[in-house]
Amino acid sequence: MEPIRYALIGCGRISANHVAAAQANNLNIVALCDIDPACMQEKMEQFALTEQTHCYTDYQTMLQKEQPTLVAIATESGKHAQIALDCLQASCNVIIEKPMAMSIADADRIIEEMERTGLVVCACHQNRFNKSVQKIREAMEAGRFGKLFHGTAHIRWNRGEEYYRQAPWRGTWEQDGGALMNQCIHNIDLLRWMMGDEVSEVMAFTDNLNHPYIAAEDLGVALIRFANGSYGIVEGTTNVYPRNLEETLYLFGEKGTVKAGGKSVNIIEEWRFADGLDDSDAVKAQFHENPPNVYGFGHTPLYADVIDAIRTGRRPYIDAYAGKRALELVLAIYQAAATGQKVTLPLKQCATTDFIGRFGR
Repeated sequence: MEPIRYALIGCGRISANHVAAAQANNLNIVALCDIDPACMQEKMEQFALTEQTHCYTDYQTMLQKEQPTLVAIATESGKHAQIALDCLQASCNVIIEKPMAMSIADADRIIEEMERTGLVVCACHQNRFNKSVQKIREAMEAGRFGKLFHGTAHIRWNRGEEYYRQAPWRGTWEQDGGALMNQCIHNIDLLRWMMGDEVSEVMAFTDNLNHPYIAAEDLGVALIRFANGSYGIVEGTTNVYPRNLEETLYLFGEKGTVKAGGKSVNIIEEWRFADGLDDSDAVKAQFHENPPNVYGFGHTPLYADVIDAIRTGRRPYIDAYAGKRALELVLAIYQAAATGQKVTLPLKQCATTDFIGRFGR
């Protein structure tokens, strides 16, 4: 079977994970694209890519000349939606880094184009492929938790001025959002997914306590009521001194309690079920990963799933609807915090740009 023609748009911080996943899945890497040639050259050398991989500073030119089958979009967040739409209109399947878009309207446009073309659209929430998360999901789908009571997502990280100065789009409402949209959306996605996906209402506070040089929040706390009667708590911050502390997901049910932690929710720390179907210590030992950074190991299996979806014509494991749900919950938290009012879902319209000036910047 001939390798799929693959291109990457955006060669910044997360791009190495995409190139590594593409190589691990034997994709034919036909092109890299970035407005900064030095970023592309760095990836060419890091992954020993040959002259068969062409470099472009304009993605429209790249799409026209290379006609890739699959494109990964890893630019600044504010450009994700338009690039995705252009790729779909050029008959390319897409993997879109989180967040899929910055507004409900743009997420809906991507979904409409996906439905019109029948192409594969994957939202890159790779932590769903963590061994730990897959084990927890298996227990959830088997009903082992019984009635769900509540779940919590804690993202206790550190981001300093040096991080934000590396790229001027970071921390802006137009291109990034704050801690919840950038650093916390993966765990927010997991919480919503595990707790039944359907959210009825949200209450929240957000603030900028320690980053006067960015426009968006560095702290967010939220209470979520799910449609099934369970509750969720989100605590996300980039203010933890002096470095990242933890990213944890707790799930509490009538007959089960689970805690996943580690750098990117990749370690099962508690595993307690009334049914006694497995040994807690054995599960914790078996479903344990220690990735080198918070991005984890999920990109490679995510790519494998997308490739299979393209070849079989099915939906990917994490489709555009999943990407919209994660985005919608973050936007609902922003809206609830900004208005001081309870926000009900679904959101008909909302965008990060609605909150420009929220913290005086």
